[in-house]
Amino acid sequence: MLCVTTRTRAWGQREIPPDLKLRTSVIPPHHRIGGIILRGLFIGALVVVTVIVSRPQNETVWSAYETPGDLVRMALGLVVCLWLLRHLFKLPSDAEEYRNWLYLGLAAVPFALIVAFAVWLTP
Repeated sequence: MLCVTTRTRAWGQREIPPDLKLRTSVIPPHHRIGGIILRGLFIGALVVVTVIVSRPQNETVWSAYETPGDLVRMALGLVVCLWLLRHLFKLPSDAEEYRNWLYLGLAAVPFALIVAFAVWLTP
């Protein structure tokens, strides 16, 4: 029988024992690879949709400064794309996050790719 003792912190939260942290941090290779691939595809599809949606509507990129709405849309699109790219290169930290991306990615990636292709093909 496994007996785990925990120490309490000042405001009542319990601390996870060090041996339990080691056992949960082991990541199976198929979870790591699948999680990275599906996460990358999902974030990549979000970047594509953001770039397409944030383009100026009736003008070129260089004449968008004349219309304040297009300028704001382009600035917000740039900020969102930079934020998404930052998250693309920041990998999950534990096995549970990889597992979550593996399961979430199986459902979300096909939908995100369909939306990206639909937005891309719409004139």
